[in-house]
Amino acid sequence: MKTVLIIEDDPAILTGLEACFRAEHYEVHSESDGLRGYEQARKMNPDVIILDLMLPSKNGEEICRDLRANEVSSPILMLTSKSSETDKVLGLELGADDYMTKPFSVRELQARVKALLRRAPETREPEEFSVDGLWVNLRTREVRLSEEPVDLTAREFEVLRFFIIHRNEVVTRDMLLDEVWGYEQFPTTRTVDNYILSLRKKIETQPSDPRYILTVHTAGYRFVG
Repeated sequence: MKTVLIIEDDPAILTGLEACFRAEHYEVHSESDGLRGYEQARKMNPDVIILDLMLPSKNGEEICRDLRANEVSSPILMLTSKSSETDKVLGLELGADDYMTKPFSVRELQARVKALLRRAPETREPEEFSVDGLWVNLRTREVRLSEEPVDLTAREFEVLRFFIIHRNEVVTRDMLLDEVWGYEQFPTTRTVDNYILSLRKKIETQPSDPRYILTVHTAGYRFVG
């Protein structure tokens, strides 16, 4: 039985989600207070967390950021009434895996949770990875090239992490959009290419002749490791 932790302060939404997920045979835990929800998430490390953005004591953005800082790897789906592009990007940059705005379809929410659970086993990863002068600590998010520290943005690091997990495999742009950005329609595949270009400039000795992130014509990319 998969465990789901719902952190939501709207009593009607919370009660409805509890009933829906119990009907789908999840073990459901819930909190209406942000700080208590954060402590519960750290304690139980649930299979998935449904996290409201506006909460008393500790808001969803702080919870998401601090859970990732404390190595809680549970997939996080954010629920919020904020629908602007900036809010979505911020939530995902802080470590959320998906994002839905209120009002929402319960069936779509359940489908997204199932998708997160399907992806979760694929994210099992080594703590450290190194190849030909490139060293990455996936827990502390440190990156070094020829012993020199490399400063990556949160999104660039997540792209690199996905490449490392799927090293030596062909990774399509759509895979990166689905798994790293975690939601449809925004951004575009061109955005993915721009991130790859930026990442190459930071981790490749010769970005124009990449050693690690190779382009696979008409297909996508392959990380050699």
